[in-house]
Amino acid sequence: MKNPAFAVALSAVLSTTFVASAQADKLDDIIGSGKLRCAVTLDFPPMGFRDASNNPAGFDVDYCHDLAKILGVEAEVVETPFPDRIPALVSGRADVIVASTSDTLERAKTVGLTVPYFAFQMVVLTRDDTGINDFKDLKGKPVGNTSGTYEAIALEKDVKNWGTGSFRAYQSQNDTLLAVAQGHIDATVVTNTVAAATLKSGKYKNLKVAGNAPYVIDYVSLGAKRSEYGLLNYLDLFVNQQVRTGRYNELFVKWVGTDISPADLTVPKVYY
Repeated sequence: MKNPAFAVALSAVLSTTFVASAQADKLDDIIGSGKLRCAVTLDFPPMGFRDASNNPAGFDVDYCHDLAKILGVEAEVVETPFPDRIPALVSGRADVIVASTSDTLERAKTVGLTVPYFAFQMVVLTRDDTGINDFKDLKGKPVGNTSGTYEAIALEKDVKNWGTGSFRAYQSQNDTLLAVAQGHIDATVVTNTVAAATLKSGKYKNLKVAGNAPYVIDYVSLGAKRSEYGLLNYLDLFVNQQVRTGRYNELFVKWVGTDISPADLTVPKVYY
């Protein structure tokens, strides 16, 4: 370089550009683009599904729109089946995951996960005529569940420990629900969202929720690329604000209902 002054000036410009690029993150990109692309699963009602007009709807869809509104951008729902949630994020087809994603340590090796924005509580689903009003009433009753699920394994183990009653396994969740409705078994254990969707469908008019089951709560998080600390910090605060302002409870009542109380989003005796 023959002109030292020019070299110094060029170096300063390049350094400034590099620093600016390094400081910019996905949050800035989203705001600058005017669009928030959310990976949402639309075959998991009432969290995500398509309504009668084939439009995306559900708790997760509303949550995406809430986030976009706060950011001052337009929301775009990117339909992603459960196995495609992380690939959609990593490949750049989506900016964030809003798709009931369990906060597992294995998953956290690939993507960044926020504090929980929803928690699936297991509940007892039974008929109106069984006399079952809470979990302890299942003892001695014929119960069942969908083969291979966490709740099926837990319920079958309880029946064996009780030494009374019976357990039957079914091939699908629909088979299990039908068995309860038709009296082949008296009750089952499902997530609170499945229970809500089942009752709202009107398909089984003789079913009811009979309290919570004492099983592990499934905490789910929003997701972003693991390296996007600015965006992840913002998402954590957004989840916090959703709870503080009452919006979380509002969406819970809208999509899950009032027969079931929302699970606490914090782990007892643990700062989360």
